Amino acid sequence: MGAASAQPMSASIAEAMAGGLIGRTLGENLDRADRQRALEAEYRALEYTASGESVSWQGDGRLSGRVMAAPPYRVGSQNCRQYTHTVSQNGAERVGRGTACRNEDGSWTPLV
Repeated sequence: MGAASAQPMSASIAEAMAGGLIGRTLGENLDRADRQRALEAEYRALEYTASGESVSWQGDGRLSGRVMAAPPYRVGSQNCRQYTHTVSQNGAERVGRGTACRNEDGSWTPLV
């Protein structure tokens, strides 16, 4: 990952992600800080990683996760990627899968 991936995610990018996969059923046991770490990992995986590479995050306590994005593809004028987010808690894993498309401003919007 490049230096840009180390920058904190802006509020506008977080808003465009509409909670991502972690904002749905995956994040029900996460506090606000863990949810933010997980959402930032989703963004970094979508924006910066090659297919098959994962972005990991470590929460407070026994929570952690990893996000892996598939190769990008075009839908109209947008680049889109399918991705998987795995959350581990106390040895149990939950997996969410989704697709997001990149907006002109660099944000990603999940498809519902």
